[in-house]
Amino acid sequence: MDTTTTSRAGRLLTIWTPEDKAFWAREGEAIAKLNLWISVPALFLAFAVWQVWSVVAVSLPTLGFNYTTNQLFWLAAAPALSGATLRIFYSFMVPLVGGRRWTALSTASLLIPTIGIGIAVQDPSTPYPTMLVLALLCGLGGGNFSSSMANISYFFPNDRKGSALGVNAGLGNLGVSVVQFLSPIVVTVGVLGVFGGEPQTIVRDGEQVKVWMQNAAFIWVPWIALAAVIAWFVMNDVADAKASVAAQAAIFGQPHNWIMCLLYLGTFGSFIGFAAGFPLLIKSQFPDVNPLAYAWLGPLVGAVVRPFGGWLSDKVGGGVVTMWNFLVMALAVLGVLWFLPKGAGGYALPFGPAGGSFTGFFLMFLVLFVTTGIGNGSTFRMIPVIFNTLAMRGAGPGAAEQAAAIKEGNVLGAAAVGFAGALGAYGGFFIPKSYGSSIAATGGPEAALWIFVAFYLLCVAVTWWYYARRHAPMPC
Repeated sequence: MDTTTTSRAGRLLTIWTPEDKAFWAREGEAIAKLNLWISVPALFLAFAVWQVWSVVAVSLPTLGFNYTTNQLFWLAAAPALSGATLRIFYSFMVPLVGGRRWTALSTASLLIPTIGIGIAVQDPSTPYPTMLVLALLCGLGGGNFSSSMANISYFFPNDRKGSALGVNAGLGNLGVSVVQFLSPIVVTVGVLGVFGGEPQTIVRDGEQVKVWMQNAAFIWVPWIALAAVIAWFVMNDVADAKASVAAQAAIFGQPHNWIMCLLYLGTFGSFIGFAAGFPLLIKSQFPDVNPLAYAWLGPLVGAVVRPFGGWLSDKVGGGVVTMWNFLVMALAVLGVLWFLPKGAGGYALPFGPAGGSFTGFFLMFLVLFVTTGIGNGSTFRMIPVIFNTLAMRGAGPGAAEQAAAIKEGNVLGAAAVGFAGALGAYGGFFIPKSYGSSIAATGGPEAALWIFVAFYLLCVAVTWWYYARRHAPMPC
């Protein structure tokens, strides 16, 4: 029988056995890579929309919006809050709806906040609650990550999952950097012509200049529409990926699910939180520095290095990589504390330059972004391995039992990937909000940074005990 013709029903893959090396070589790898390379730009656009407020919030005061510093931090943090919450639901959607359908529909939903923001920023009288609602709607982009990662995890065999998930997430994460790099450029020219609306006049360096701030949102609209259409007509659904919410909910009774949520909060939560709050933190601590000239570099290096974290974990083990990575993160935050201007809060290190050093501060943050990227790749390598191992440990020796265990491990691993992505995304809210709260309470961000140090050291201990030490209960 020709499995090439019988393994598909339209866009539905009725036979999908990536662990079968003959199947993988014959057709599986080509199909998996096709779905991966459509998933990547869709996820890229989702991250761009999710983080557009990290740029827009910084620019609102110059446009005549009279919002407080704390309100601006709220606008930067709100998309992460809603995005993290949506991820909880999105993590279960692929087995219910299908990866192809859900990728297309969730990508198309990004048109709502992008069009809304493009309209709202043209009117300085737009009420703050309206802006906050639009910021929350950008969480639609954040939610896409959980479903995207869960979907891609079905397509690849276990020994390729780390690299595949690293590519999907790493290149998708580039949307954060690109939106911070591209937005300051596209707002200076009327690239959308009559479709972009009228320019706004602002004062820059003592001179009046015209800007099209709506372009920061409108520029993504045609690409979102195109990506949604391609996903609908070209991607595949996997029949074996079907599972009820009740079946996927088995992850909630597994302690390793919650442990990995904690670790992913430390890696991805740090990445998205630092990215969201970096421009405003630079502005508050080094007022003479243009934050948009530098902030995009952090998310860039964090995104680019993420596939390396997955690849390295495939080679030496995710637990070892994750443990050492958290230790470097703690040291890098101490470096940030060293180079901060000595504020009024009394929480600064008693060393370092009194006026701070932007160069040192920026370099330490680049180290932080690199480690968040490596940690993102290593933790997402760990999750599928953990759940496949758990399933195989409880399986019988027969071929049928082994096949059922592999299917169960893939379903639960995908659900755990999505759910960890959901809880990890709350870091995108807590980090910028903690900056704002710390500055309001103590006069500087140092108190928040000390909490980060303690948290990373906790993650070092947890990773070592469960996954990285000799005779660990779940070496991976």
